[in-house]
Amino acid sequence: MRYRSQSIAYWYFAIAMCLFGLQLVFGLLTASKYLGPDPLLDFLPFDKTKAIHTNLLIVWVLTGFMGATYYVVPEESRSEIYSVKLAYIQLVTWTLMGVTAIVGYMFGWTAGNKMLEQPFPLKIVIVIVMLMFLYNILMTIKRAGRWTVTEGVLVAGLAFAAILYLPALIEYENYTVSIFYRWWTIHLWVEGVWEMIQGGLLAYLLIRLSGADREVMEKWLYVIVGLVFMAGILGTAHHYYWVGVPHYWLPIGGFFSALEPVALLGMAMYAYFAMRRAGFSHPNSLAVHWTIGSTVFTVFGAGLLGFAHTWPSVNKWTHGTLITAMHGHGAFYGAYAMTVLAMVSYTLPHLTSDRKVEGNSIGYWAFWMQVMGMFGMTLSFGTAGIGQVYLERILGLGYLDTQLKLQVHFLMLIATASVFATGAALFIWNFFRTAPRSVAAIDSSTSAPDLAPAGHANSAASG
Repeated sequence: MRYRSQSIAYWYFAIAMCLFGLQLVFGLLTASKYLGPDPLLDFLPFDKTKAIHTNLLIVWVLTGFMGATYYVVPEESRSEIYSVKLAYIQLVTWTLMGVTAIVGYMFGWTAGNKMLEQPFPLKIVIVIVMLMFLYNILMTIKRAGRWTVTEGVLVAGLAFAAILYLPALIEYENYTVSIFYRWWTIHLWVEGVWEMIQGGLLAYLLIRLSGADREVMEKWLYVIVGLVFMAGILGTAHHYYWVGVPHYWLPIGGFFSALEPVALLGMAMYAYFAMRRAGFSHPNSLAVHWTIGSTVFTVFGAGLLGFAHTWPSVNKWTHGTLITAMHGHGAFYGAYAMTVLAMVSYTLPHLTSDRKVEGNSIGYWAFWMQVMGMFGMTLSFGTAGIGQVYLERILGLGYLDTQLKLQVHFLMLIATASVFATGAALFIWNFFRTAPRSVAAIDSSTSAPDLAPAGHANSAASG
């Protein structure tokens, strides 16, 4: 760690890990409701636990992105963060907002808009937090007088994420209009600007883990971002198939959604070949596992599973079934959760005391149990979804009767989710088992060389 203010990242990652653990609790609780009598039905019915589960995912991933940015920007700009105090105020405000939202959902305080359930006052707080964050980062870059393509893509992704949240502040009386604009936030986040964030963080990791030439790596980044925008923006149309909009959205959504896996495949190839040239020789092999794992699982979850049901003639049967849950879990985990966990694994030896760079057995158990557990969860959702489509949408069986016939798949889901949760718990425990570095230790480490391989000095573009 070269700059004292990079230690901010630890506390963002710590909050992210706590929220990650809480998300798992509500995820398991939600899945268990498929199996039979629900003793918490009156206080925490399915709709509340699912909303909390999905919102915790968004909040902890964004928290991880912010922490990663506070670590990356000082190194890329070669400057301390503009205001450490503002970064901590931002974290406290963001955390209080998240806790208030969760408690509010439990007692029915919600806007009722799927994935954007935050009541209007909390949405205003989110906007304020994002403005604080962007001001701090942009002032850091401005003061340094230096920026790189990697951090430019990363910060641009975060800036666009903030801008695209603005449609969520507007409420519409017409339900079709409300759904139409909701996807301007949700889709263009997860299949647009968040992929810019992922690309920026992966480029940062690969430059340091593989020793690859920065110029070559950043040219790849331009290609990937271009593909994401070309396919992702018009690919929003695959959410418009059945919501009451004109018919012409069907071929647009089908064609451009089919192109989205190309960008994801390019990202995976770019990561693999970079690490192959380096011989996978970086001492932090745990971070290498998470980095390569993220690209591979993104192709599987977001690319392959998304492509499997995105064409209109298929989606008319699978829309709103457990097939969607199959794709959603695989895509979010591979693309965003694993990217954050890769950044955590790379930075922890720098941010904490008495931690081996190469990781430990707990870290590798956490990795493989999560990967195997999530793979099993996607298969469970997928097989249950195929059965649901056939029984409910083709044979016309009632929804509740269909659910009873899918019980074996829900048992498989609980079993594989338990494997995943165990891996996640190991990762979280491994995170907290060593204390963050003291100020004196940070000061002494700023003069020490980084642990990245030689041969990739910062050839940044001046801003």
